[in-house]
Amino acid sequence: MSDIIRRDPRAEWIARNRLHPLHAAMQPLQHSWMGPNGVIRKNVHGVGFIGPNGIKRIDRSGAQQGGASKRTAAVEVQLPLHQVPQPAFHICVVPDMVGGRLSSHDRDLLGLAHQLAGSDGAVLAVVFGEHKESTFATAGVDRLLVLEGEEFSGYAPEQRVQGLRAVDNQFNPRHWLLPDSRSGGGELGRRFAAALGERPATRVWQVKGEECIGRAGAGLQDLARPLARLILAAAECAEPVSETRHEALPVELSTSVARSLSRIEDLGAVAVDPGAIPMAEAEFIFSGGNGVKDWALFHQTAAALGATEGASRVAVDDGFMARDRQVGASGTWVTARVYVAVGISGAIQHLQGIGACDKVVAINLDPGCDMIKRADLSVIGDSAAILQALIAAVEAYRNEARRDAA
Repeated sequence: MSDIIRRDPRAEWIARNRLHPLHAAMQPLQHSWMGPNGVIRKNVHGVGFIGPNGIKRIDRSGAQQGGASKRTAAVEVQLPLHQVPQPAFHICVVPDMVGGRLSSHDRDLLGLAHQLAGSDGAVLAVVFGEHKESTFATAGVDRLLVLEGEEFSGYAPEQRVQGLRAVDNQFNPRHWLLPDSRSGGGELGRRFAAALGERPATRVWQVKGEECIGRAGAGLQDLARPLARLILAAAECAEPVSETRHEALPVELSTSVARSLSRIEDLGAVAVDPGAIPMAEAEFIFSGGNGVKDWALFHQTAAALGATEGASRVAVDDGFMARDRQVGASGTWVTARVYVAVGISGAIQHLQGIGACDKVVAINLDPGCDMIKRADLSVIGDSAAILQALIAAVEAYRNEARRDAA
C-alpha cells in the first residue's frame, strides 16, 4: 500500500485568507501550495512575494513590525537575537518619532538600514527627547542614542543639526538615513546635509547595490545615482525588520553638544480645524459606518476628540457623510497614526484603504466581523453608549488638566 501524503486543508485556507487572525503567522510556513492539477501555485499574498514587475510585497498589517496586534497575539514566536559585539561600521537612522513612537515610515527606514549594515555593521538610531517606544529591538535597532535636553524640544532644527554633527564626529557612520517626510525628517535631513557639505539622495524608494533610486519629475520618473552617504528615503523603501530581534544597546556621546544660537522662535502648535485636513494627510481619523445610529452623537464625539471625520461607503451612500469623507479602495487611502472605526464591519475595500494606518481601534457589536480581526484594540458593545462614555472620559481628563494647571 503506497503512502498517502495528507495536507491540512484548514492550514491552506488560513494561509490564503488575509483576514484570518492567523494568516500572518502561517506565511513563513507556507509560501506555495499544490493545485488540483499538480501545479505548484505561489502565494501572491505572502510577505516577500516578488510580483511580475519586480516589486516585493511589504506587509502593512503590523504583524511583521513587532506590534502587539491581534494578528501576532495568537502565535508567540521567539525571534533569533541579532548581535554585533564589535561593529565594523555604523548606519545611523534618525526616525521622525511622531508622537514619541516609531511610525511605519520609520520602520521601513530601519529595514533599509539593516539591509545596508549586513552582518558586520550596526544600526544606530538617534532619537531626540523623551519617547514612548518599547519595540526598538524588534524594529532592528542595534544601538540606541537618545539626545535629551530642553534645547532639543519643540521645533529646533538648528540645535538638532548640532546634535547630529556630534554623532557624526564620534561614530563616523558609513551612511545617514532620514525619512523624507513632512514630519520633520525631510527638512532636518537637508539642513544636516548642508552642514556636512554632502549632496543627499532624496525621495529614495529603493537601493540596489551601489545605486539608490529616487523619485523625480513630480514623482513620475525614477532617478538613479551612486549610493550617497546621506539618504532621505520615502515610505516603503524597504521591508521592515521582521525575522530578528536586536539588542538596542544604549550608547552615549563622549562629548557635549555645542549650543546653537537659534534664529527661530518656536511659538507652539497652531490649532487647525480637523475638518479642513485632507483625509490622506489626517493623523487621527474617526470613521463611522452602518452601525452608527446617532450621527449627532458621532459628530459630537469626533469634535471632542479633535479627530478628522471619515466614513464607510455605506454611510456615504445613505447620505450621512459627504463623498470626500469616504475611506477605502473606492474612496481615499489613508495613512493615519490612529484610525477609529465605529460600526464598520470591514469590507475588503475598506480594509485595503486603511492598510497603512499604524493603530486601528474598532467599536462594534459583532465580535466576529473583519474589522475586529484587523483592529489593534477592539471595544464590543453598543456604539451610542460607548461614544457617550468616551465623551465623558475626555471631558473628565480635560477638567483634571485644568485643575492641575490652576
